Amino acid sequence: MRPHSTRVTQPTPAERVQSILQAAQSMTVVSDGSYGEVRRLVGAGAMGHIHLHAPADDAPAAPHGRLPVRLELTDIAPTAVRDRLRARVTLTGLLAAPYQDESPQSTCMQFGQALLEDGQGRHFISLDELWAATPDPIAGSEADMLTHLVDSHRELVPLLVRLVQPRPTRGMLRAVPLAMDRYGVVLRLEYPTRHLDVRLPFATPVSDIDQAGPQVRGLLAAARRASHRNRLLT
Repeated sequence: MRPHSTRVTQPTPAERVQSILQAAQSMTVVSDGSYGEVRRLVGAGAMGHIHLHAPADDAPAAPHGRLPVRLELTDIAPTAVRDRLRARVTLTGLLAAPYQDESPQSTCMQFGQALLEDGQGRHFISLDELWAATPDPIAGSEADMLTHLVDSHRELVPLLVRLVQPRPTRGMLRAVPLAMDRYGVVLRLEYPTRHLDVRLPFATPVSDIDQAGPQVRGLLAAARRASHRNRLLT
């Protein structure tokens, strides 16, 4: 559990997994010797097709035994950054019957394990942690918001870079928005042979999608103030 006295500026691994499951447009299902791509997840996300439940000793047995299943999802940056793969999520568990993509009802999956792999390492998440994680209100709109920022307001990205501390070193080729969540915006600073991801936290976490715009404008206002102070000091 996070300390109440500490300001939270980034999502937990469980929150990251929740957001990826919510915003996923496709996933890979590996079960019973088959390997299939499931698409058309827009709107429902992965959990609109499969719902998770805890293992139970008294759960009714399937006619032919439960089938091991593995769900694989990738989190790809919506903007044209270098190395667009942001994270991988793997869920494992058991199915009572073979998975059917065309079924109008979601498939019941007995939860086994959740694994998040990202730039911070490997994180194992329990079902209780997943259930306790609040869905990110920005997750479903993140791609549209980031691409709109890059396509229609590209001149604002260098302004946001002024908030990066410590200041970027010489040789930076460009900065590109990599991610946005309820806690802030992440920029990827690209150099000739490497890149660096930096988080610009919102003043307060977003609890509703309508709060995202004002929080981004708050970052831009802070960047303009920082630029003004720098000019006074020179």
